[in-house]
Amino acid sequence: MSAADATGSAAAAIRRTPKSRGLIGDGSTRTSRTVRYVFLLLFLLFVLTPVYVVVITSFKTSADTTAAAQWSLPETWTLEPWRKAWEVLQPYMIRSLSLAIPAAIISSLIGSANGFVLARWRFPGANLVFAFILFGMFIPYQAVMLPLRTTFTELDVTRGVPTLLIAHVIYGIPICTLIFRNYYATVVPTEIIESARVDGAGLVQTYARIILPISISGFVVTLIWQFTSVWNDFLFALFLTQQNNGPVTLGLAALSGGQKVDYAASMAGALITSFPTLLVYIVLGRWFIGGLMAGALKG
Repeated sequence: MSAADATGSAAAAIRRTPKSRGLIGDGSTRTSRTVRYVFLLLFLLFVLTPVYVVVITSFKTSADTTAAAQWSLPETWTLEPWRKAWEVLQPYMIRSLSLAIPAAIISSLIGSANGFVLARWRFPGANLVFAFILFGMFIPYQAVMLPLRTTFTELDVTRGVPTLLIAHVIYGIPICTLIFRNYYATVVPTEIIESARVDGAGLVQTYARIILPISISGFVVTLIWQFTSVWNDFLFALFLTQQNNGPVTLGLAALSGGQKVDYAASMAGALITSFPTLLVYIVLGRWFIGGLMAGALKG
């Protein structure tokens, strides 16, 4: 065999070797991808199973809502449970919207101001103040419920939405402060703050003209967080409001209460009450993860 033939054979072997390795790698990758998709489909099936039961039950008549027929499709499709649930929950929904929206906005604004001062406008004892604010996150609702109710009674605060608004704003300040402090400490460059100081901007001007316009991602996180927390709260509503002036969680409890439970109407009510939070996630969800991760890079 000549040198040229040997060189050609070696080159051909070298060209064939990566292809064989590629086939092995592609097969392994294809198998792992298949296993991953199977697990994802099983997890999706596990998550959607209760949703399926809730949805089909909400379109059933009272005669169809039995334990034996819980997995079956309705024999007679009806919107009567939805109508009944909406008639009961409509005033509660209006009160919850008038509570959750301002509570989320106010606590987010206060948390944003606190986070900016604690992250970029340092003062003596800032870390101690931050620790005291964070301490509010670890106080359980049950520990302060009775003192809080007594305090609102002595202050003569109107029992209902005003009482819940104050409570949720106060309880939302620690988590909003934490998110915005970490957000401003990692996202906002120090040079911007220094440039504003050189130009003569004070604390309020720097915050209003420079910090707020670049805080959209942080506000998305806190608004979703607070809106969901306020909307789903039941314990504060149970202690600080009454049935005739409470939020939607009390209405849902009233809908499913009683000696004879209308399961179809209860399922329809559960779906109705979940629509606002679902809508918030759909509208603001694409900014949520980015803002949350931006505020989680530095403690």
